[in-house]
Amino acid sequence: MAKNDKEPPKDGGKGEEREVRIYSLATTVNECIIFLEEMTGSRLLPIWIGITEGQAIAIRFSGIVLPRPLTHDLLLATIKALGFTVEKVVICDIKENTFYARIHIQKGAAAHQLDSRPSDAIAVAVRAGCSIFVEDKVFARCQTLSKPITEDEVSKFKAELKNLKPEDIFKGLQEKKKKGDAEGEEPKKDKEDSDE
Repeated sequence: MAKNDKEPPKDGGKGEEREVRIYSLATTVNECIIFLEEMTGSRLLPIWIGITEGQAIAIRFSGIVLPRPLTHDLLLATIKALGFTVEKVVICDIKENTFYARIHIQKGAAAHQLDSRPSDAIAVAVRAGCSIFVEDKVFARCQTLSKPITEDEVSKFKAELKNLKPEDIFKGLQEKKKKGDAEGEEPKKDKEDSDE
């Protein structure tokens, strides 16, 4: 579903966005984890995606060009054929352990936001060569990792990746919610409406 940029955001305002880039793509038996690196900070945001989506990102990210277009190549070609350009993609929300993204496209004064899964948005971004952003509220609502700096930290980080599960990342979020409920606080409700 496309949303015109002129329509006011349903959450009452736009959050700050932090530019990120792909730091790493780790593959397990039945899923991939993509790590997005904050460009001006030390945080890494892990997002679990499917094997197929991980391969689509890895193929293009590594510079491989296939003779026939994949789905993301077709989507980008369609956007271009309609005269639009992909300006950026934004990981804009997380609800119940599910990430949401938007692909921002523009043609002259006409600007639209396309609801997307983060894996698809990132696959389009690596093909379009555009910037990837994450809203601050996403960083605030899930556990992040700190970028390893020394060789020992990199080795330890790679070893920990082998045993990392989605619940490890969302554990802190669930504990915050339980603590808020125990203290009688109303859990914050998201007013933003996104489709997957």
